[in-house]
Amino acid sequence: MSQKLNWEELGFDYIKTDKRYISIWKDGAWDEGKLVEDNHLMVSESATGLHYGQQCFEGLKAYRTKDGKIQLFRPDENAKRMQQTNKKIMMPEVPVEKFVDACMQVVKANEDYVPPYGTGASLYIRPFMFGTGQTIGVKPASEYIFCVFCMPVGAYFKGGMTPVNFITTKFDRAAPMGTGAAKVGGNYAASLQAHQEAVDAGFADCIYLDAATHTKIEEVGAANFFGITKDDVFVTPKSLSILPSITKYSLLYLAENYMNLKVEERDVFIDNIDEFKEAGACGTAAVITPIGAISHEGEKHVFYSETEVGPITTELYNTLTGIQLGDVEAPEGWIYVVE
Repeated sequence: MSQKLNWEELGFDYIKTDKRYISIWKDGAWDEGKLVEDNHLMVSESATGLHYGQQCFEGLKAYRTKDGKIQLFRPDENAKRMQQTNKKIMMPEVPVEKFVDACMQVVKANEDYVPPYGTGASLYIRPFMFGTGQTIGVKPASEYIFCVFCMPVGAYFKGGMTPVNFITTKFDRAAPMGTGAAKVGGNYAASLQAHQEAVDAGFADCIYLDAATHTKIEEVGAANFFGITKDDVFVTPKSLSILPSITKYSLLYLAENYMNLKVEERDVFIDNIDEFKEAGACGTAAVITPIGAISHEGEKHVFYSETEVGPITTELYNTLTGIQLGDVEAPEGWIYVVE
């Protein structure tokens, strides 16, 4: 029996669902893991996740298809990305099979919260992990908690997909060779001030340039950047400081294999953004946020339009969301059906 929620009015707010998954790493191994009802975690006051930021998280979604099935989009890629983060901040890796199984268990246990097809809403899944145990020195924790919870979230674009404007910031998101490619909370804490200043100035968010030279686009707020050149090349920035977005790499594949576009992952210089006729930010939440204009050092560059979405961006969005919802045939291995 589906929950009696106003699916069309949902935002991106925490909603307590029935079950969540928890597993403990101790004495060199993960336990079997289990579903629990309690949405509170009891940890030591000395947990490294609280003091030294030894923690990470992922974000993915489950969708209801037209025929009522529930499917996840590329959860194995989220698992692999978490493993890379685990290595970076010296945490034990969560095996891909364990990660995917945990997500599947949580979705199945909360299937009444998966929004109906056609509402634009979906079930957001948040796996996360942090260091616990009795540790106060600056070193890896002795124990870890891996947890997965979920909640229904609304359509990102209420009233249709429309372009928004961004401004470059003087702040740096991540240092070269730092944790920029890892999905750790510290990166997001470091973005709060820059984001607020951009919003206060009337923009949707800020554009981060590379920390070393401040000449190249790296990320758009908490999302990856892409542009469509005037000769129809799909371009995304290449940098060791960029979080490797699963959405971005999915769009790269679709642009090349479904739309027959040339694709490039390379430097994107802020002083050369007039090479793009369309631009966007991509990530799990919105899939694609169309960029109407970017302001940099007092100059404003408009892409396709500040009020309308370009045709290639629209086709990319429709293709990817169609795959996620089961309306477009997916590449092999991209979809996991919840049984």
